[in-house]
Amino acid sequence: MRMNLAKVAPEVYQPLLQLESYAQQHVDPALAHLIKVRASILNGCAYCVDIHTAESIKAGEHVQRLFALSVWRESKFFTDTERVVLEFTDAVTRLGEHGVPDEVWEKVAATFEEQQVAGLLAQIISINAFNRIGVTMDSATQSRLR
Repeated sequence: MRMNLAKVAPEVYQPLLQLESYAQQHVDPALAHLIKVRASILNGCAYCVDIHTAESIKAGEHVQRLFALSVWRESKFFTDTERVVLEFTDAVTRLGEHGVPDEVWEKVAATFEEQQVAGLLAQIISINAFNRIGVTMDSATQSRLR
């Protein structure tokens, strides 16, 4: 690993842990696992994919659904609510020139209460930040699979 950001700059790392803590208080754990794995796949963070798929399986997630996250739009394994969360995760993670499309926002706002939406957003922001740290610090070399 190139650097341990938590040790070198704890004042940078601590707010990320607080963001994650907020998300844990407002997001169903099963949805949080889907968000973490999906965003990590999109961001190419091998370390986070490794960690979060293992955590998901330990929490009872089916392996077949985890494999299907890379093609969730074509998969029949996800509920309508999970699809809304995955679409929101994709939109926030791949934040394009025009931001999160209105239709994506409208779906998430119609499916969840505001506090839950805030929690979902916090979870997506949190995992994206951790993915960027993991990829930048070459954390894949720390993967349990190596």
